[in-house]
Amino acid sequence: MDTKTLSATRRQFLAGVGGLGATLALPSLACAQEKTLVVANWGGDWNERTIKFVEAPLLESKGIKIVHDISMEPERKAKLLAEKRLRRGSIDVAHLNEGDAYEMFSQDVLAELDFAKIPNYAAVVPSLKTKPYFVPWLYSGVVIVYNKDKVPNPPKSYEELWDKKWAGKLGLTNQLYFNYVMMAALIKGGSVTNTEEGKKRLVELKELTQPRIYAAHQQLAAGLANGEVDIAVNYKARGLQWANEGTPLAIQYPSEGAIAVMFGAGMPKRAPTPDLAYDYFNAMLDAKAMAQLAAASFYAPANGKADLTPELKAKIDFTPEQAAALKFPDYAHVAKNTSDWLEFWNKSITR
Repeated sequence: MDTKTLSATRRQFLAGVGGLGATLALPSLACAQEKTLVVANWGGDWNERTIKFVEAPLLESKGIKIVHDISMEPERKAKLLAEKRLRRGSIDVAHLNEGDAYEMFSQDVLAELDFAKIPNYAAVVPSLKTKPYFVPWLYSGVVIVYNKDKVPNPPKSYEELWDKKWAGKLGLTNQLYFNYVMMAALIKGGSVTNTEEGKKRLVELKELTQPRIYAAHQQLAAGLANGEVDIAVNYKARGLQWANEGTPLAIQYPSEGAIAVMFGAGMPKRAPTPDLAYDYFNAMLDAKAMAQLAAASFYAPANGKADLTPELKAKIDFTPEQAAALKFPDYAHVAKNTSDWLEFWNKSITR
């Protein structure tokens, strides 16, 4: 074999080895990609607790890298809708409330789940197992939160908020705009779907009380703590959190019945790593994690086997009478109208 032939053969061999090396490297690269999970969630203390009690101990400790896509609901839903046109999306798990999950499923964004791949789902409270595309996680209700040192006679109903004596004392948050529309729809013997009338009543509430509108829960909490406002309409769990942090707050269950809220997660149909998404769902429902979350957040856990003390259960849950009076949203109605409500809120209430 001459020198030229030998050199050519060597080059071909080295090229082949290089190609083989690249081929051998591919499975490792795939494994690395499979160990990355993208989770869309709210930010702030909600995400911090999710990391502390679920993601860090149950997933990241096993080598799963979690990338957070932090946003508010409108931005998160817009991204999910945009990605349904792609062959492969960027989000594996989307944290959503039950209404937004219904909307995303009805628009062909969320996949139906194989609950056999989520062993801890078997322990979910049976009444919460209502959606084939949604993993229920935490729930609460929209109540009246007030400073017990400054408001000796708090409103006993949503309707009693429509009073000039609360002018400058009422705090609301942009995060609950849809709940406020339903709250206003409920008063005067209405229902959660009487929302056109509810929008008119919210304008009346604005004119009567000039409520302070806060960007998010944390800012509203600060407003209650520093005395900017004395009353808020928010989740019972949030009120209990803020009271636990030292603000002298108490909870009033509205006589109309509190609007129920449930949070959980779903998997987009274009999720890049669905197997890891199922691992995430199972970790969400871990009994120990759920008990820790309940103790830290004061939301009631979906896992019926979460080990709560009797005192904690009594604090975060509802009495049988209150539970029976909870007003569950009509999610088809919410999905149809939520974008209109957001536009109304931004144009007519926050300005």
